Amino acid sequence: MIPYILITPTLIYYLIFWLRPVISAIYYSFFDENNVFTLNNYAMIFKDPYFKEALINTAIFVLVSVTLEFVIALGLALIINKKFKGAQILLSIALIPMALPAVAVGAMWSSGFATYGWVNSLLYHLGIITENGKIAFLAGSDFQSLMLIILIDAWQVIPFMMVILLAGLQGLSKDSIEAGYIFGGTKFTVLRKITLPMLKPSIQTALILRIISAIQVWLIIVMIYGYRRIPVLLEEVVFYEEQLLGFYRVALAYSVIVAAIVSIVSIIYLKVSGAFEKGEQ
Repeated sequence: MIPYILITPTLIYYLIFWLRPVISAIYYSFFDENNVFTLNNYAMIFKDPYFKEALINTAIFVLVSVTLEFVIALGLALIINKKFKGAQILLSIALIPMALPAVAVGAMWSSGFATYGWVNSLLYHLGIITENGKIAFLAGSDFQSLMLIILIDAWQVIPFMMVILLAGLQGLSKDSIEAGYIFGGTKFTVLRKITLPMLKPSIQTALILRIISAIQVWLIIVMIYGYRRIPVLLEEVVFYEEQLLGFYRVALAYSVIVAAIVSIVSIIYLKVSGAFEKGEQ
């Protein structure tokens, strides 16, 4: 009974602070403000033109940001894992963005990308632009604005993925990697056929955590562009809850939809990546 006794506090915590609110949200999402059963909350969401746009923007954000961040994080992890002189300094500098809250990141880059913000001032003092050639970063098209958000998000999130991958690299068997070089393997061959397969558990962890958090991005976008300039799924949840009066139940329905999307995407990824097969073995 000892293992069950030890996990009981955690189970109680999840039952009270996670499962109960989830069940409550699902239940009340099928009722209007007068507690009358209805499907109008979900119908309103699917009829809202912003829903399709938010779904597309979220999908683009997840695909582009996760791919970009993983490639850069893996490269940095491989470099730092070489333990060259100054590697610890590089690691310390790289971890700084991860320590900043999303509100601070949004405020910093919102002021930075303003026409008279610190980014244009820096470019001007470096001689890259002229006084009259200031760049209107925030006035681009919706697609350009989304790409800008992806770059800002990558700046903050890459250290998180890098730490997970670096921890995995430091736990790999050095003998297997050295054997690859002894048998004539190039750096790329050893990386592709030995290092990455051995690193698969860390890669799976980094990607699934990042995919889940990427689907739920919203605060940085609102801090920089405001509501519904670049609509994403979770931003719409907050918009219905905080910006519109009398739409709290619609916000609950929206949150249920987002939770369902997160669950489905996570299950598909774990299935494709072979995580379930490993668990069955």
